[in-house]
Amino acid sequence: MTLSGKAAIAGIGATEFSKDSGRSELRLAAECISHALADAGLSPSDVDGLVSFTMDGNAEIAVARELGIPELKFFSRIHYGGGAAAATVQQAAMAVATGVADVVVAYRAFNERSGHRFGQVSSAAAGQVNSSGVDNAFHYPMGIATPAATVAMVARRYLHDYGATSEDFGRVAVIDRKHAATNPNAWFHGRPITLEEHQASRWVAEPLHLLDCCQESDGGVALVVTSVSRARDLARPPAVIAAAAQGSGPDQYVMTSYYRDDLAALPEMGVVGRQLWGQSGLGPSDVDVAVLYDHFTPYVLMQLEELGFCGRGEAKDFIAGGALELDGALPLNPHGGQLGEAYIHGMNGIAEGVRQVRGTAANQVEGAARVLVTAGTGVPTSGLLLTGD
Repeated sequence: MTLSGKAAIAGIGATEFSKDSGRSELRLAAECISHALADAGLSPSDVDGLVSFTMDGNAEIAVARELGIPELKFFSRIHYGGGAAAATVQQAAMAVATGVADVVVAYRAFNERSGHRFGQVSSAAAGQVNSSGVDNAFHYPMGIATPAATVAMVARRYLHDYGATSEDFGRVAVIDRKHAATNPNAWFHGRPITLEEHQASRWVAEPLHLLDCCQESDGGVALVVTSVSRARDLARPPAVIAAAAQGSGPDQYVMTSYYRDDLAALPEMGVVGRQLWGQSGLGPSDVDVAVLYDHFTPYVLMQLEELGFCGRGEAKDFIAGGALELDGALPLNPHGGQLGEAYIHGMNGIAEGVRQVRGTAANQVEGAARVLVTAGTGVPTSGLLLTGD
């Protein structure tokens, strides 16, 4: 049995991406889902399943009431923040493939800039009455109390182990902002950066500059998943889910797994990658576009290594010769990523993958028939391979 080719993304929708939406997170969710259904040519009465993140503040029953979805046969939530992104589509695809539901919408909507800001110190994270609170209680009192601070430790070790430099991290930021600059829907549309500007940006947590860290955004993104056969009869060409996977690695913690022998690695992404290649029968050389989760630039380099595009420690050389450009060997984040378009916990990256397969992206890669999309790194994570029909 395999999930490959059983389901497809038939509709995508989003709100505008802003720093102050001026409306509730529930309204953002209703808006992006309405747009996704309209994109697919479906109505709320067609929906019988909803999937989101455990972190999303919009309960399924509230979303159903607001949209007029009459009945739900399936609802699911995925943990671990941005690591849930591709897993929401995996859950939806499994529900469709097994006949549990017919049309499942995956969504994420928040006011992450004007409301609760994930990048700030949160004493509540170490005070949770659960195992995550216990984990955080070890390092929060030591001042390692933001995502950037935890990732900085891994980034420093990566530089030490493999001879990479801050400029190598900066090349990821520059390419993302270059692509965002020509994407009208990106927050940083028309605002590229240079490597010199990256290097001059202030430290957030050494060796991470401000421009190594993703932005904070308000907005919502929704994805409509149904069977491939049904998707073929809808308004848009289907983006077939050729593979979908989740993964957690040994001695897994959140953002930084401190007790691994190899600290400067992301074995959970290796778990995901092996499943994606195995399910689809494809390999790294078959990928036309890579939409890699880019909340922090060092993790983009590490993902390239874990997924098999280059060897351990070789990402700095892989990206040095223009490989990530739109006409390069592996175009990266043509929408601008979370560094350039918006930080919607990776869901906007999945929508970009669909646009690339459809041939409708703002920065369309010629011949993009196979797109890899990854979810949050440093945490248990997930990934997708999307193809044309």
